[in-house]
Order: sequence, then C-alpha cells, then structure tokens
Amino acid sequence: MMSELPHDLVRTLLTVVDEGTFDAAAAALHVTPSAVSQRVKALEQRTGRVLVTRTKPVRPTASGQVVVRFARQLARLEGDARDALGMNDAGEHPRLSIAVNSDSLATWFLPALATLAHDARICFDLRREDEAHTTELLREGEVMAAVTSSPDPVAGCSVRRLGSMGYLPVAAPEFAARWLSGDDVERLLPPAPVVCFDRRDELQDNFVRELTGGRGASALRHRIPSSEGFADAVTAGLGWGLVPRSQAEPRLRAGALVGFAPGRTVRVPLYWQQWRLDSPALAAVAEAVAAAAARSLE
Repeated sequence: MMSELPHDLVRTLLTVVDEGTFDAAAAALHVTPSAVSQRVKALEQRTGRVLVTRTKPVRPTASGQVVVRFARQLARLEGDARDALGMNDAGEHPRLSIAVNSDSLATWFLPALATLAHDARICFDLRREDEAHTTELLREGEVMAAVTSSPDPVAGCSVRRLGSMGYLPVAAPEFAARWLSGDDVERLLPPAPVVCFDRRDELQDNFVRELTGGRGASALRHRIPSSEGFADAVTAGLGWGLVPRSQAEPRLRAGALVGFAPGRTVRVPLYWQQWRLDSPALAAVAEAVAAAAARSLE
C-alpha cells in the first residue's frame, strides 16, 4: 500500500537528518549516496510531502519532523523490546535524548539521573536549551522528553507539572552600592548594567518591566551562557541578575551577594513533557525527575 511507511525508508530519513548530509548518511548505512537519495525520494512519494530541505546540513520540513519523531519512537520501542527479550548485546543500553534548561542542569536535574544511571543501565543524551524553547526540540523529534516552561503539550506528548524554580534579584555589594543605593529601585534599576544568559534570556527584562510598569532593562548587558558562570559574573560585579535561589542563598549568607528588591522572587514554572510511549526506560526517568523536582523545586 502506498500509505504504508516502510521502516527501512523511515530509518534512512532519520539517519540523513542525524548525520546532516546524504553522503554522511550513506557512510553510516554502508550504502551509496544514490541509494540514500532514492530511499528518501521513495518515502516522499509515499507521503506526498517534501520531507527534507536539500541544504547543508539537511533539515526536516514540518512533515519530515513528523516522520523523524515516528522513526525515533520506533527505534526506542524496538530497543525496549530487544532488551526485554534479552537480544541486546552486552554493553548495549537504552539511550534517551532529553532537553533541559541550564539552570535545572546546574542545580537539581543531574541528581535525578544519577539515581538511574547504574541500576537502569540507561545512557543519557542531554540537549541544553532555554526552558521556553525546549518544546521546539520535542516538536522536531530531536528529543524524547524535555523540561519546559510550557504547560501546553506538544502533539503526541504528555505533560506533568514539576514545580517552580525561584530566582532572586541580587548583585555584588560594591555594585549595589554604586548603582542601586537608595529606596527608589524602580528608577535606579533600568539603567544599571545587567547580566543575561544569552540573547533568548528575557527573565531580567521581564522583571524590570513588572517592577517599573513597562521600562526595559539596561542596554549595557553582559551575556554569560553558563549557569555557574552567570552566578559568578553577578558575584564579580559585572551587573545585577536573577540567580536561582539554590545558587544565590549561600552567596547571600557569605556576603558575596546582596538582595536589592526585598520580598520579590521570580518563579518560573517547570513541566516535564515526554512522548506518549510505552517505554520502561522513559517511564523510569520520568518518575526519577518528578521525585527530584518535588525535593528541590518550589
């Protein structure tokens, strides 16, 4: 039937997307580039859709993303079945791809995985991305699960609330004395230098807008794309920033940081989204993540 999706063609498309080029996919599959191209064309004819853009690297179209998700789910189910039947080779373990934001990765997330790493014999492939954008990786079929700030499920995924990560507005004492001394923090904060994670980080800007009724944060901003480096940059006095509570509180107690907006905490809700897939490995990770979140998040 033309409506069928032959598994060999589906796997070929996944290999093309993962390897980035038809030549690289051919090498991985031990066939010729022409054979890879013919398989992809055959799959496109069956679906009646263009599935990839012929660029370098190759990118799946919206229709291609659907097939890529199916291919990864198929591979995951096949791996689970082989494992249950004792057919996997020694040393061959389930591999789970997960998208997680940097602050979670630096604070509470890794201990959750550590509880499974040995007993469940699971290999983890983590993708770091802002919590507001991890759902994009789910939608594109790049990952099987994600820590995200979106409660709206990606098609084919389930959602579970984890809790909220609290952020404290803090600065180094010397920085606060120079830029934020006085009671009128709403006036003093917008022009003060600020530390941001990257160009997608809007946490500080949103905080200033809420505090001032619309004004944005300073144009003098430092971008530090590391959770630990971000906290270190604020502590060093490069600018003020919103630092995760678990990272900020020890520095506040030590006097390395001071708060400048008493009583204000920014809370970012976090959710666990994963494929609706009957996978023991994925279910075990979901439970471990939920337990760790219950211990660490607000």
